[in-house]
Amino acid sequence: MATPLDSMISTDALQFAGQVKMPSRYSDQDFDLHCFVDTCESEHVALVYGDVAGAKDVLTRVHSECLTGDVFHSARCDCGDQLDKAMRAIVAAGTGLLIYLRQEGRGIGLINKIRAYRLQDRGLDTVDANETLGFPPDSRVYTAAAQIIDALQVHSIRLLTNNPEKMNGLTNCGVNIAERVPLIIPAEADNEFYLRTKRDRLGHLL
Repeated sequence: MATPLDSMISTDALQFAGQVKMPSRYSDQDFDLHCFVDTCESEHVALVYGDVAGAKDVLTRVHSECLTGDVFHSARCDCGDQLDKAMRAIVAAGTGLLIYLRQEGRGIGLINKIRAYRLQDRGLDTVDANETLGFPPDSRVYTAAAQIIDALQVHSIRLLTNNPEKMNGLTNCGVNIAERVPLIIPAEADNEFYLRTKRDRLGHLL
């Protein structure tokens, strides 16, 4: 059973904005799509599969928006493939949670991500490109994700990620992570350098 609307938690930092059934190609069973708005007026989505309220060790993907990879299936990154694999894993588990955070380009926004791509085309890796533009290698924050997990009454999660810093960020926000579940995507010619940089310079467990 989906979490009922009247049980959703709203805080000064995060407001519940609505819920709707979402059929998908991943399963005959619908997801429940929950929308949230934070104080920065960013809009986030939680896809809930099955009944997660009060549950422990819920298989969870916290996924940061990547328009080019998620929607247009860009081969420059592994984001779209990670999203697809996470959706399939959640359905296979029988219950789960996918939180889609609107922090494009590791938090620097779409336009700056495209500017970083242009620098990468000139030979910089993803870390140096961000720093050349005046940004940290990763500007993401996970406060909204932690608040969504709390709002959905999930007690602990099994996190689908290769990124230790994402685990640290969520843990620092009070999320109980029972287990890290690897989300490995085979490298291809167009993203091999990008994946190697994530491993060697950002500490991703690849």
